[in-house]
This record gives sequence, structure tokens and C-alpha cells, in this order.
Amino acid sequence: MELVQPGIGLIFWMTLAFGILIFILGKFAWKPIMKGLKEREESIDEALNAAKIAREEMKELKFSNEQLMKEAKEERDSMLRDARKVKESIIDEARDKANEEANRIIENARESIQYEKMAAIHDMKNQLAELSIEIAEKIIRQELTQKGKHKELIDNLLKEIKEN
Repeated sequence: MELVQPGIGLIFWMTLAFGILIFILGKFAWKPIMKGLKEREESIDEALNAAKIAREEMKELKFSNEQLMKEAKEERDSMLRDARKVKESIIDEARDKANEEANRIIENARESIQYEKMAAIHDMKNQLAELSIEIAEKIIRQELTQKGKHKELIDNLLKEIKEN
């Protein structure tokens, strides 16, 4: 087996082509490539710095969000406490008004019952008086039908009047 051995001419032309390629790349392409790599490196550094800044801002935002959430929860709790107090005061006020109304109704009912009782007593007295007058009238008629009794009754009534 024989190893491949390049010839001197091939080496010369390859070296010359490689040199020309290096010269052309160095003259025209090396600076833009290096400039592009430098810009790329700077943009990566800027992106990393921006990421660090964004991370810090996110930490600050997270902290401020936590603060806002805490404040919102405190405000919500405060509003709920206030709402409960208002609810309790409304319920107490309604209960007081209901008790006052019930007491007023009870008092009106008592007064109405008292008036009805007085009216019934007055009516009973009137009926009793009418019955008493009727009974007295019947008794007097019966006694006055006899001639001597009638004069005696008048004399007794006159005596009572003089005494009073």
C-alpha cells in the first residue's frame, strides 16, 4: 500500500491559493467578520445586562405586587369589617324600630281594650239603670194602686229630701 504523496507543484499552488485567500479575507472579510463578532458580543452583553436589569425589575415588581396584594387584602378586610358593622347597625336599628312598633301596637291595643271595657261598663250601667227604673216603676205602680200608700210614700220622700 502506497501512501499518497503530493507533489511539490500541488503544495506550491495550494499554498499560493491559501495565501491569496488569507490576503483577500484579511483585506475584505476579516474586518467585517470581526466587527460583526464584536457587535454580536456587545449585543449579547447588552442582552445579558438587560436580562439582569429585567430580573431586578421583576424582583421589585414582585415585591411591589406582594405589597399591593397585601394592601388590597387589608383594604378588602377593612371594607368587610365596615360592611359587617353597617349590617349589624341596620339590623339593630330595624330590631329597635320593630320593638318600638310592637310596643306602640300593644299600647294602642291596651288603650282600645280599655275604651271598649269602659264603653261596655257604661253600657251595662245604662242597661242596669233602665232595668232599675223599670223595676222601680213597676213596684211604685203596684204600691200606688192602694190609696193610703201613695200619700205615705210622698211624705217619706219629702222627709228624705229635707234631711239631705
